Amino acid sequence: MLRIAVATTDGTAVDEHFGRSVRFDVYDLDADVSRLVERRSLTPVEGHDERAPSRIDAVRDCAIVHVTSIGPGAAAQVVSAGIMPLKVTDGTPVADVVGRLQQVLGGTPPPWLRKVVGRGAGWSPS
Repeated sequence: MLRIAVATTDGTAVDEHFGRSVRFDVYDLDADVSRLVERRSLTPVEGHDERAPSRIDAVRDCAIVHVTSIGPGAAAQVVSAGIMPLKVTDGTPVADVVGRLQQVLGGTPPPWLRKVVGRGAGWSPS
């Protein structure tokens, strides 16, 4: 199983910037099955430096976080935490994100994703 998070305001589309997101929906999936595990709500954070750590803590058990945008500093922190940040077009349906990942998992996933699935947790940039 692969655990992913999506930054969303309504649960239907990926429509939020990583640092501004106040909700992440978390899914477990494999090539055949997907299920919503949890909706995680966060408190808005004013200070720019405090945003990334609180958002990373919210998705620490996920291998991938889908967002519309993420700054380079936050992206580096997310990667250091063992989470792959993936940017998608604002408004991309969550069902499409999940479906595409399931197709990749059912075929020949790239090496970093095979490593993630094999470990069942976050990936390592090394």
